[in-house]
Amino acid sequence: MTDPFIDTDVLIRLLTGDDPVKQEAAAALFRLVATDDVAIAAPESVIADAVHVLSSPRLYAMPRDRVRSALAPLLRLPSFHVRNRSEVLRALDLYATTPLDFGDSPLVAAMEQASADTLYLYDRHFDRIAKISRREP
Repeated sequence: MTDPFIDTDVLIRLLTGDDPVKQEAAAALFRLVATDDVAIAAPESVIADAVHVLSSPRLYAMPRDRVRSALAPLLRLPSFHVRNRSEVLRALDLYATTPLDFGDSPLVAAMEQASADTLYLYDRHFDRIAKISRREP
């Protein structure tokens, strides 16, 4: 049997408390996940969407380091299955500590994990990342 999946809205309700009833229900679910009584899964896109929603100036305007500190403990729960968990956690670290947006930080995390240092692209903002050698095709 496959683990049930969760969507971004469950994470947002849990972390923001903007709907106390839904926050408590989400918290109850994550208490079960924390004690390994329930296993859940989410694709990386759910985490990326949560980062976007939490940090959006038009929505919650959460600072980058706070986004990381809110999501990382959840991602470290053994019964919360996220493919490429270590890359996603590293991407959150990069997002919190560099000018990279969360669309780019998973790419750098994947490059680090693969010990790659060359990236073909046109976007010059990668020039600010010391360990990346940017090349244009």
